[in-house]
Amino acid sequence: MVLGSIVGEYKSPIAVERLWKAVICDAHNFMPKALPQVISSIDLLEGDGGVGTIKKFNFTEAVKEFRYVKDRVEIMDNENHVFRYSIVEGGILGFKVNSYVADVTFTSSSDGDCFAKLKIEYESLGDSLLSEEDVRNIKQGILTMVKAAERFLLANPNAYA
Repeated sequence: MVLGSIVGEYKSPIAVERLWKAVICDAHNFMPKALPQVISSIDLLEGDGGVGTIKKFNFTEAVKEFRYVKDRVEIMDNENHVFRYSIVEGGILGFKVNSYVADVTFTSSSDGDCFAKLKIEYESLGDSLLSEEDVRNIKQGILTMVKAAERFLLANPNAYA
């Protein structure tokens, strides 16, 4: 078992508050609408969306490796736009990693856009870090969700305004 991390940054033309409300606060309603070809539904299994909430992301057949992932909200700071979640079941847990915790931070850029930072810490199952392909796939999956959110919010300017 080896400890590893994945980091990424992304600038979005959507304002911080709108992106935060859609992608973080209301993800269980929003993401299946924004990305129906990948996410069929998101179930709230425990909690109300805040800290301690457990969500189950149900994937369509477009996701070949697994059918679902359950995550738990560890930190949800609405004022500073800091979000932490851990995978508790499904996804790559038990398949490629023993543990997976992600931190997402949104800040406003000087031009009013949103600057998003991602840091994932994981413990691999084997004696090596995740492969470059696995890291690329994880980053691409997250980027796909963010870009789908952007397209939806740009096409629906009153949504989450």
